[in-house]
Amino acid sequence: MPWTKSDYPDSLKNFEPRVRNKAVEIANALLDDGYEEGRAIAIATAQAKEWDENHPDHRHNHGKKVPGADRHLHVVPHDGQWAIKREGIDEPKELFATKADAVEKAQQLASDGQCDYSPA
Repeated sequence: MPWTKSDYPDSLKNFEPRVRNKAVEIANALLDDGYEEGRAIAIATAQAKEWDENHPDHRHNHGKKVPGADRHLHVVPHDGQWAIKREGIDEPKELFATKADAVEKAQQLASDGQCDYSPA
């Protein structure tokens, strides 16, 4: 049975939402590959923890949130390109040639629990 952000194994209930969402994503992929449910959860849990430690956009630093990590993201035009900007910050987080690419990346960041996404 595939899991969602709101319906997931009890063993993930104490995880930070960002890490729990990654574990659910990994577990669902493993289930699709034919893994048994218990094994998929164990592997997904370990891989999500490792991903959290190695991810370049950490939301926390030894239990403390990185300033600005909970800000909203916006996709806006910027000097002939499309920018992802955090609310209240003038400098773009990233620039893209197309709006579609910027929206895709902003949605990815939001789904990772890094920020809320808001289209322009």
